[in-house]
Amino acid sequence: MRNQPVAYLFALLCLLSFFLSCDSSKKERVKCDSTYKHWVWINPQEKDTEEELAVKYKKYHDAGIAGIFFEADSEKHYRAAKKQGLEAHRWMWIMNRSDALKSHPEWAAVNRKGESCADHPPYVDYYRWMCPSRPEVADFLVADVKNALAKDYVDGIHMDYVRFSDVVLAVNLWQVYGIVQTEELPEYDYCYCSLCKAKFKEEYHKDLDSIQYPQESLSWRTFRYDAVTGIVNKIGDVAKAYNKPLTAAVFPTPDLAKRLVRQDWTNWPLDAVYPMIYHGFYKEEVPWIGDATKQGIRGIDGRFPLYAGLFLPDFKNNSELEEGIKYALENGACGVSIFGELNDDVLAILAKYRTKPE
Repeated sequence: MRNQPVAYLFALLCLLSFFLSCDSSKKERVKCDSTYKHWVWINPQEKDTEEELAVKYKKYHDAGIAGIFFEADSEKHYRAAKKQGLEAHRWMWIMNRSDALKSHPEWAAVNRKGESCADHPPYVDYYRWMCPSRPEVADFLVADVKNALAKDYVDGIHMDYVRFSDVVLAVNLWQVYGIVQTEELPEYDYCYCSLCKAKFKEEYHKDLDSIQYPQESLSWRTFRYDAVTGIVNKIGDVAKAYNKPLTAAVFPTPDLAKRLVRQDWTNWPLDAVYPMIYHGFYKEEVPWIGDATKQGIRGIDGRFPLYAGLFLPDFKNNSELEEGIKYALENGACGVSIFGELNDDVLAILAKYRTKPE
């Protein structure tokens, strides 16, 4: 009984230490800068002249755009953007790579029916997905990223298609492809190749073929989340070695990303994330942009900033676009990233949202 006060004091000290450590971790969380930073996804056109690019990219900079994700390597475009104070990042397709599968069809992801993406691509012909479990795939991607980052005019790597193929499409696309996906259909469920099955058995001590409903297996889902994350980790090591940022375009919320494409982006080693909060794809209204942003912010818990990706054709008019930007910023986004034609009206709207309110 005489030791009771000592034990009580010890418990209090432990509790105090816990709260202090929590407070310390909060201080280390990433916060948005005093000004919002906006971004844009672009496919550079070689016909553009340096004079045209100088005018165009100055307008971008003056509107509060911090950088550009270029879908192709164009030294002319990158250097023109950098001259105007913009960051120039290489926007790279990761797991969806028809170029690689032409030479190495054995790298292809395989669906639950046993069909390979190399000769049975789902939905559209360019959907040629690689298997993330294969060491050769990781080696290929690491070499590809090294080649891009070695160029002095490339400021960072922006990953896209870093996931499995859509096991379920965004609901607005069902009518486009004449598909109703109220369940996970075997022809769209990846990857069931022999190597994935063997690695799954090694890790979880389960034979995938003996599971009656593998699409419902929680451990099988986790295995696939981790397979993609393993690829991201290897690319992240390359980015660190070059001291250049690694970012990603991802599905709009952590839940949707896992459910639709087996993408666990809240646990990736990123410098920033750009969820594609394309509300029209999901038959949602503009306020959903705020909801999705909030879910993403909660998921990453301050580990890196979030920029809300907006799809211009989803907005009926400029007023809706401005409303969407406000929903994103008010719910924690450090800026927005735009996919679509940036005309002067759009740039004027972005310029209005450069400085954070006091």
